[in-house]
Amino acid sequence: ISVDNPHYDVLAVTGCPTGIAHTYMAAESLERKAKEMGISLKVEKNGTSGVKDALTAEEIAHAKCIIVASDRQVEMARFNGKPMIQTKV
Repeated sequence: ISVDNPHYDVLAVTGCPTGIAHTYMAAESLERKAKEMGISLKVEKNGTSGVKDALTAEEIAHAKCIIVASDRQVEMARFNGKPMIQTKV
């Protein structure tokens, strides 16, 4: 995110059944690769303590695409109309 472009290119959601290690490992992996590629990314993490870094409606509206890497239930309707990649963690 920059002054010239205040929006994220890609948004992601991660989550595993226990919501501990794999949730955060997946988020870190996505963040590392996005940085390598020069892509701005925000990751919503669905862990045991709830949702961290929740995606806002404005962020979703301006994102170019969505990545959902989760084995947990994720509210998908908020991403309607967006290009999306969906996979398990």
